[in-house]
Amino acid sequence: MSDSPATNHPQESDRSTGERAAIFLVVVDNSPEMRVALRWASLRARRTGGRVGLVRVIRGADFQHWAAVGNLMQVEAREEAEQLLQEHAAEVLRLYGSMPILYLREGETKSSVVELVQEDKDIRILVLAASTGRRGPGPLINHLTKKAIGQLRIPVTIIPGGLTDEQIDTLV
Repeated sequence: MSDSPATNHPQESDRSTGERAAIFLVVVDNSPEMRVALRWASLRARRTGGRVGLVRVIRGADFQHWAAVGNLMQVEAREEAEQLLQEHAAEVLRLYGSMPILYLREGETKSSVVELVQEDKDIRILVLAASTGRRGPGPLINHLTKKAIGQLRIPVTIIPGGLTDEQIDTLV
């Protein structure tokens, strides 16, 4: 499996400096707060001339003894991930007016996100939304703020996950 972007990398640049557009990266999962991060990143990128990037991380196959089953599960996971990315890409297109850059990675989410940020120098802001539940802001935010923030070369923007669309619209 390739860890490269699922779509072409942005070629848009600032004509005056030759610099490529900054990417606002959103981690795609099934959490309700992810939609808050997606909206904020889309509107912020539109306002600042940036781009939106969506990353989905799928787990690697763990089936050593039953390779055929493991391969089938991996193919199904990839298809589901691609479908989820496309669904959220449609929302970015609606809000931002352009398709996002799609990344599909294999591995553990926390380390894969950190690695992607380190590899792609056009990613300039990681946008996450905090869970409103009693268990805290979420495992990725906990990991980044407690263990990995020093490894990142970019800022992390954490949006309150309970914001309404109207509240987000007034913030960007």
